[in-house]
Amino acid sequence: MTDLFKHNDSFDTIALKDYAEKAYLDYSMYVILDRALPSIADGLKPVQRRIIYAMSELGLSAASKHKKSARTIGDVIGKFHPHGDSACYEAMVLMAQPFSYRYPLVDGQGNFGSIDNPKSFAAMRYTESRLSAYAKVLLQELGQGTVDWQPNFDGTMDEPMLLPARLPNLLLNGATGIAVGMATDIPPHNMKEIAAACMRLIGSPNATVEELCEHIKGPDFPNGAEIITPPEEIRQIYTTGNGGIRMRAVWHKEDGNIVITALPHQASPGKVMEQIAGQMRSRKLPMLEDMRDEADHENLTRLVLIPRSNRVDLHGLMSHLFATTDLEKSIRVNMNMIGINGKPQVKNLAEILREWLSFRTTTVTRRLQYRLDKVLARLHILEGLLVAYLNIDEVIHIIRTEDQPKPVLMARFEISDLQAESILELKLRHLAKLEEFKLRGEQDELNQERAHLESILASPRKLKKLIADEIAADVKQHGDERRSIIVCREPARAIDESDLVPSEPVTVILSRQGWVRAAKGHDIDAARMSYKSGDAYQAHAAGRSSQHAVFLDSTGRSYSLVAHSLPSARGQGEPLTGRFNPPAGAGFRAVILGKPAERVLLASNHGYGFYTRLDNLFAAKKAGKVSLTLPKGSEVMNPVPVNNPDTDLLVAVTSAGYLLVFPVSELPEMAKGKGNKIINIPPKSLKAGDETLADLAVVGPDDALLVHAGKRHHRLKFRDLEPYQGERAKRGRKLPRGFQNVDALEVEHKTDPVEL
Repeated sequence: MTDLFKHNDSFDTIALKDYAEKAYLDYSMYVILDRALPSIADGLKPVQRRIIYAMSELGLSAASKHKKSARTIGDVIGKFHPHGDSACYEAMVLMAQPFSYRYPLVDGQGNFGSIDNPKSFAAMRYTESRLSAYAKVLLQELGQGTVDWQPNFDGTMDEPMLLPARLPNLLLNGATGIAVGMATDIPPHNMKEIAAACMRLIGSPNATVEELCEHIKGPDFPNGAEIITPPEEIRQIYTTGNGGIRMRAVWHKEDGNIVITALPHQASPGKVMEQIAGQMRSRKLPMLEDMRDEADHENLTRLVLIPRSNRVDLHGLMSHLFATTDLEKSIRVNMNMIGINGKPQVKNLAEILREWLSFRTTTVTRRLQYRLDKVLARLHILEGLLVAYLNIDEVIHIIRTEDQPKPVLMARFEISDLQAESILELKLRHLAKLEEFKLRGEQDELNQERAHLESILASPRKLKKLIADEIAADVKQHGDERRSIIVCREPARAIDESDLVPSEPVTVILSRQGWVRAAKGHDIDAARMSYKSGDAYQAHAAGRSSQHAVFLDSTGRSYSLVAHSLPSARGQGEPLTGRFNPPAGAGFRAVILGKPAERVLLASNHGYGFYTRLDNLFAAKKAGKVSLTLPKGSEVMNPVPVNNPDTDLLVAVTSAGYLLVFPVSELPEMAKGKGNKIINIPPKSLKAGDETLADLAVVGPDDALLVHAGKRHHRLKFRDLEPYQGERAKRGRKLPRGFQNVDALEVEHKTDPVEL
């Protein structure tokens, strides 16, 4: 056994690091050059090229009958491409799908997938296929000496290294692929526009990308959705070879409904419907009643969205759907390809067309030279045959009398071996006088063709004209109008969730144990509602269902939810701890409901506070955010709405019965913090807990103030507050006897039934 591990001098050794590096590099180059990236010459990957060539060898032209796809795939993997049959068949199916290829190369019969699921095609034993009429553009000149050939994988036959494409198929159909360390995403284009750009380059070889973009407005996808990328961005993509194309679905209004007739490239109608249905289930699309897919064989895409009423803003709804679904998506552009030099490179538009025209020029030159060689060879044979006709008796005599007539004929008439061989192969019936006239007629035609071919090969101008004429002829036969219209559209904007919710009056009720619920309407007696055993009323706020409800906990943190998302008041609600993560031991103390721009006063019972905009208290995180900084030992006061800081008065009353009134504007407006001192409370009394800030109220010029003390109340009109006015942070004035033990302050507004 140990002999197996002895050193053998007949083997070369190599470091594992070097071997792995070389093996991976070889694999990478194989994937890049022979699998994933297309060639700039014919726009095909090797597997696609082999499928097209194998189908042509099977005689599956556009004029022939369809043949089982399994027959084609069998030839491909058996003769040219020894890989998996499923991957090879999928490559063929892709070239047959009109929603995947702008100009399909394969004409399929049977189930070749759908736009909703491109990979839902039937097995190859069920489908039939043949080449499309457009595929002739790639194969027409194949047998005319235009391209190089190479042995197949087992060396039993030859296959073309490239196909002699008469049009830049790479740009017409585009390509996608992932190699090792690189990828390609080339969008399809319109044939007429690409041809016009080629004509421009033929006439002006130094034309810039800017000049070519006068003809090529942008990609042209098979599904016909709108391209909303600005023209300047498209030009930048063509200049650098990288970027993204933004596409948007096409829709129109029909009988009050939204009808979508075209989706972005590779967007699935089923996925779009699923995305919209998900938003409807989560109540994010209340203005949409129903939707259905009405696609059929005539209308490959037809999605119908039914709004709830004719008052729904359809443009606003579609803008929201563009922003939140695949009705609008970005198509990546990375024009990476194998160049004529055999190296992968990202190229700009001018480089691609210029390099393809160079390939086309070489191809046409080789085709003309190949034909010229054939013409010259035939003329050479015709010269020998005419010599035989002029000396037919002598030729017959030599053939009948000589054992080796060929060398005698060559010496006697000074003809070549090929000419002598053609004379010897003449049939007797071809010795008729009429045949001589046919030969001379053929000779005259070939001489004219030779002169024509030589004149084109000798003149670059004529060669360019021939290339341009052939491009124009192919475009006339296969070209069509643009499908993807390029338009300028406003950016899509998702509708704010609060805008989607019906704005209905609602009262949010908070219990002492932190349970919350929302009751419809404002005429709710929250204190008398039923609560869980051991629980009771804590606070409530009236507003609209579309507004944010802000909750304050005992640590001064704020939390927010849209009111419509709260549970109904038919039950006892749900705990806020299921929605938020407050600090350990913290309890919810207050709730505020209003518009984002409304102001609210926050304060602690130690007499410090400030006012702020309500949206400063909004917190998207479950942990909330610190809004009010509490002095040690203090508690959160109920927030107080502020209407106009410049005219409103702040009323503060302590538990010892001291009342202070001053303008709200003397307090700072802050986003968060501790605030400034509102009323002076002796530190010793505050520390002992004998006196704290009992309540706050904001009174407007048309309001009155009720001071509640037990079962009694003291009513003060706006003008009656003047004796209690003073500077902020002062002690204030003591209330009359009997009202010094204040329970609460209540504001009577002008709209209240009590006469002011």
